[in-house]
Amino acid sequence: MSRKNTSSSRLVFSTDGGRLCPQCQRKLPSCVCGKSAPAQTGDGIARIRRETKGRGGKAVTVIEGLPVAPDVLKDTAKRLKQRCGVGGAVKEGTIEIQGDQRTICKEVLEQQGYTVKLSGG
Repeated sequence: MSRKNTSSSRLVFSTDGGRLCPQCQRKLPSCVCGKSAPAQTGDGIARIRRETKGRGGKAVTVIEGLPVAPDVLKDTAKRLKQRCGVGGAVKEGTIEIQGDQRTICKEVLEQQGYTVKLSGG
């Protein structure tokens, strides 16, 4: 059985050295990405949901799962807030936009090239 060209493949799992950085594919202790590495990688799909729990009945649009660095996440949040004309914040790797802005946020993120799903009811 002949082996195919494996130069374009990447290592999926190895017990030697532990976890790999999702961005540079090096072992985490020797990662060169530093602060530009994404805080969480997930499956690469941005999920948008509407929350009211713990907010006095007011709706908030929550966007999670964007596999980007924290500074890019802040820039994305700023663009979304400007486009929606509302306030918001970046908390623990998620973007919170005031009000029910799911459709606008979905359009903007899809224009930027992200895969987006609306989650929740």
